[in-house]
Amino acid sequence: MVTLDFSKMGGLAPAIVQDNESGDVLMLAFMNQAAWEATLETGKATYYSRSRDKLWVKGESSGNVQLVREIRIDCDNDTVLLKVEQRGGAACHLGYKSCFFRKVVDGALETTETRIFDPDEVYKK
Repeated sequence: MVTLDFSKMGGLAPAIVQDNESGDVLMLAFMNQAAWEATLETGKATYYSRSRDKLWVKGESSGNVQLVREIRIDCDNDTVLLKVEQRGGAACHLGYKSCFFRKVVDGALETTETRIFDPDEVYKK
């Protein structure tokens, strides 16, 4: 069983999430030991929500599930790279394919992607 070092960031490890086909970086999240174990057991990306103080399976509310296709661990055993099949097309809770849908141009943010879904409709806020 692969073990991660969760001691360096207060029990958390960063998880970089990449589209398995395109190589696009979709998001950054955090895992604790329980999220790591759930991801390994289910094959669905599971993270620890710092704001909600609980585990969450990506897509449990939106249906945009991440199926893990490959897992890589960095040289310090404290960061995870998940290569996923992004079901539903959007990894970002704001409705974009990637959480990195903006770039800095002349000191301002410019949106570079088209929104796939309306978060108000999906999350019924």
